[in-house]
Amino acid sequence: MALVKRCRPTRAGGLPALLVGALAVATTLTGGPAHAAGQGTLHELAAAQGRYFGSATDNPELPDAAYAATLGSEFGQITPGNSMKWDTTEPVRGQFDFTKGDVVTDFARQHGQTVRGHTLVWHNQLPGWVGALPSAQVEAAMTHHITEEATHYRGVVSAWDVVNEPFNEDGTFRTSPFYTAMGSDYIATALRAAHAADPDAKLYINDYNVEGRGAKSDALYALVSDLIDKGVPLDGVGMQAHLAVQYGFPYQMQANMQRFADLGLDVAVTELDVRMPLPADAAKTATQTAYYRQVTEACLAVARCVGITVWDYTDTYSWVPGTFPGEGAANLYDENLRPKAAYSAVRTALGGDDGSGEGGDPGALKAQYRSSDASVGDNQIKPGLQLVNTGGTAVSLSDVTVRYWFSSENGASTYSTWCDWTPIGCSNVTHRVAAASTPKAGADHYLEVGFAGGTLAPGATTGEIQLRLNKTDWSNFNESDDYSHGAGTSYADASRIAVYAGGELVWGIEP
Repeated sequence: MALVKRCRPTRAGGLPALLVGALAVATTLTGGPAHAAGQGTLHELAAAQGRYFGSATDNPELPDAAYAATLGSEFGQITPGNSMKWDTTEPVRGQFDFTKGDVVTDFARQHGQTVRGHTLVWHNQLPGWVGALPSAQVEAAMTHHITEEATHYRGVVSAWDVVNEPFNEDGTFRTSPFYTAMGSDYIATALRAAHAADPDAKLYINDYNVEGRGAKSDALYALVSDLIDKGVPLDGVGMQAHLAVQYGFPYQMQANMQRFADLGLDVAVTELDVRMPLPADAAKTATQTAYYRQVTEACLAVARCVGITVWDYTDTYSWVPGTFPGEGAANLYDENLRPKAAYSAVRTALGGDDGSGEGGDPGALKAQYRSSDASVGDNQIKPGLQLVNTGGTAVSLSDVTVRYWFSSENGASTYSTWCDWTPIGCSNVTHRVAAASTPKAGADHYLEVGFAGGTLAPGATTGEIQLRLNKTDWSNFNESDDYSHGAGTSYADASRIAVYAGGELVWGIEP
């Protein structure tokens, strides 16, 4: 897979005093990531930030010596993909087999790693006998299963995904033998049983598509709030984070994590991967890289986000191609166990170098956006933009351009553009409208923003750049379907605004 080319910083000559001062203030306000000594592993870098960095694995992978060597050295936490699930551990009622799970926990012990147990109660991968039970027997069977497994791994497993995927996409409870027999009370019953079997293990509810704000995460928030009010033992929520480049980044992920943390719960990213339609190309790779970086940054920004686990670290053993035909390339390492651009982005987000030994990644930029205009149908477009340097090295802004896509509608084909205000000085900001080389619905033109010079320090932001454009005949726009337009009035990461460094895409998704 091709790596995204990153620009290297250059010394800014003749830097205006106003720009120097503005960027210095921005650096003071936002700070930068802590740096670990030396290159370090992903887990060592995460540990320096008070987090862990782990990988899922499974029994068929472990005999692969090259795979196992990286698994045992780069990661500080292990999640068994299948070997602790119900169909493996209790295939026949009352007959338990923990052999496969023990192989994984033995590997973790030998390599000084912690283990996340996955999973005690799930609607999937159940042996047939569970679904065949009369409803009156389900609770006893569930409690017995939890008690036996959690007791077996007491002192070995540090955290359990006690209940996995309890919700449908619309926030209603998923039908399962447990919900059918007990209603939503099965969740509290399962948590109490797990706590009784292993009082020291951290207990989680784990689900997918709950990373951002939406109906499903709102339902999870309501559930855990109710459990806390009732005194049910619950330590955290797991956000699986099975993402895809063809879909937007989870809406307000950091804020969503924070609201769960504000309840007194830990948050963990439990199954991270970022798949793409195959074949991979530079644009898809850039989006994947950005998503991995954004997840890492969101976790670091929330004090109670305890760590990140990728759902296996290499494409060699990815679950994606078998589940999503035509998709793949989802992991931090390729099928030859070579780290990708996403690996470098995670390293720099964690405060390390990019893995090359040459220092932090200067291209680790992201765009943030807010709408400055309540009307989507008037004669001006007013985007507010700012750049953030999430890397460990200063970035030369003279190499950077930003594109905001919109539709021209009817009227004049010529435009006027304006910078109304920015703390770095509008004289240092260039702006123009250009026609897209391949027009698409909502994106036949773009506003391109550049910089006369200056550097953006690690952790710094340009601050808000208030922009405005109009057609020279002042005819109206319809922004409602514009590719880059959003209704948010507070700055947030904007994946539909592209950032280029040295002409290469380093942030965002092109239309």
